[in-house]
Amino acid sequence: MKKILSFIVLSCAVLSAYGSALVNVYGRQYRLLNGRWDAIVDLYDQGGRMKVYENRQPEGETDFYEYAFDGGLRLEVPGDWNSQNPELKYYEGTVWYGRHFDAEPQQGKREILYFGAVSYRCNVYLNGRFIGSHEGGFTPFEIDVTDDLKRGDNFLVVEVNNRRTKDAIPALAFDWWNYGGITRDVMLVTVPDNYVHDYKVQLDKHKPDLINIEVKMSEPVAGQSVKVEIPGLKKRFEAVTDENGEVQGAMNVKNLKRWAPDAPVLYDVTVTGGDDRVEERIGFRNIEVDGTRILINGEPRFMRCISFHEEIPQRMGRAFSKADATMLLSEARDLGVNMIRLAHYPQNEYTVRMAEEMGILLWQEIPIWQGIDFTDAGTLEKAKGMLTEMISRDRNRCAVGFWGVANETKPGEARDAFLRELLSTGRAIDTTRLYVAAFDLVEFDRDRKVFSMNDPFTENLDVVAVNKYMGWYHPWPLSPEKAVWDVNPDKPLIISEFGGEALYGQSGSEDIVSSWSEDYQARLYRDNIEMFSHIPNLAGVSPWILFDFRSPFRFHPVNQEGWNRKGLVSDRGQRKKAWYLMRDYYKSKRDAEK
Repeated sequence: MKKILSFIVLSCAVLSAYGSALVNVYGRQYRLLNGRWDAIVDLYDQGGRMKVYENRQPEGETDFYEYAFDGGLRLEVPGDWNSQNPELKYYEGTVWYGRHFDAEPQQGKREILYFGAVSYRCNVYLNGRFIGSHEGGFTPFEIDVTDDLKRGDNFLVVEVNNRRTKDAIPALAFDWWNYGGITRDVMLVTVPDNYVHDYKVQLDKHKPDLINIEVKMSEPVAGQSVKVEIPGLKKRFEAVTDENGEVQGAMNVKNLKRWAPDAPVLYDVTVTGGDDRVEERIGFRNIEVDGTRILINGEPRFMRCISFHEEIPQRMGRAFSKADATMLLSEARDLGVNMIRLAHYPQNEYTVRMAEEMGILLWQEIPIWQGIDFTDAGTLEKAKGMLTEMISRDRNRCAVGFWGVANETKPGEARDAFLRELLSTGRAIDTTRLYVAAFDLVEFDRDRKVFSMNDPFTENLDVVAVNKYMGWYHPWPLSPEKAVWDVNPDKPLIISEFGGEALYGQSGSEDIVSSWSEDYQARLYRDNIEMFSHIPNLAGVSPWILFDFRSPFRFHPVNQEGWNRKGLVSDRGQRKKAWYLMRDYYKSKRDAEK
């Protein structure tokens, strides 16, 4: 490609690139390209004009280049740049990443360059040539580099930009840190020329003994042999592909032990197509709605939930590793949860898979947060692409029970049309999960003396969720024991956010909001727990949030200092008084289900 295009000009290429990346990349032959990469901070976006991606070296006495990777800044990959260099703490703009790696192209093999996530948009160059781009900071993408690799030394460059824009998702303002960088694993995956690109091995939504199967080969050729085996069930499925290189079918199973929260069961699964063989661990469970109840394997379950951001507060940086996943999930498990809302974006695959092993249900969502431009067609296409990438990566993960399409959006014709398109996109890929969105529109009806919400769009959802900060952003209009709710009475309702801020160790009056005290936060939690008993269709609750998290939204110079302090656990890992109240509440809910 002779002419290097800007991020804006490349937007058409970005949109066309959305789709499912290689499924179960960790179950294949791969090589990590993680580690320290050379980096150039490009405040004025001059790197493209200077052809940084070519990594040119002076050859004569009169040659020199102002932009160079050698001998400069180095950044860890995966990782965000904000936490690695004090000067980059608030930086929003372009950083160029570059690294050398050796390759040995093999006859009959293809090489796939796979990125777990790059925040937020990127252009990718290999050996001085543009090879692809992507927009969206929380979903994976891949580039086939078989024809671009050289034997021996190769030079990979990624131009990363996290600048906030009106048409981005999330948009200009959001209540979490705008981490930039190559934030998840970079991998070179080796597969046969014709390989298993995608598959679904999934228990039927309603039937406990029927496993549905879909397999898609990389080449659209009919007559290819495909096999799915589950040794633990002594089951084998065999078929040949249609003209699209795809197989669909099902197999009945006996003696299946279904996965459930607090009781995870996973089976070894192999998928074979042509010369390719992929190994997996998959659990099987049913999840559906019956009136106002959420059923897991036919049994009503109350969602004892918590949210967390993909952040390690003690490090003040993006979470990205197995160790990070262990820390976050262990603290959630100690609280007594059976579900986690991964707010407000798809999180690391390590977190998803580890939650599955631990028996924790997941709600995953794309960052359709406040401020999205619902009138922009390009923004809609990005949102559909992100939803597609999220579902495609994790549709074999039985821990994922909910796909979230929005958080705190306002009713309107444009918004409704936007969200209907998202639901249509999602359900075309996966109908076995429950679709949900979170709203912040519940108001107190002073004539009826009840809490109610008027948003007709909720009729499109399987489960309705509400963020309501009684005692924090909303004063109590009556005592908590009289706080009756009448919100979507025919559907399951989850209180998806509630709580208030407190600085760990700070004492103060439990009656004064501005005390920022653990005492007031604990009082607020006691009042909300009382209110929950007056919500007849309540199917779960999720405090906001597990840990204090970084946010430039939060300006208070003493009590916040750039942190949202709503965490049940402080930024240093100390449990606040409200943590113990929620633990006891969840224990009582768990005991009631026994």
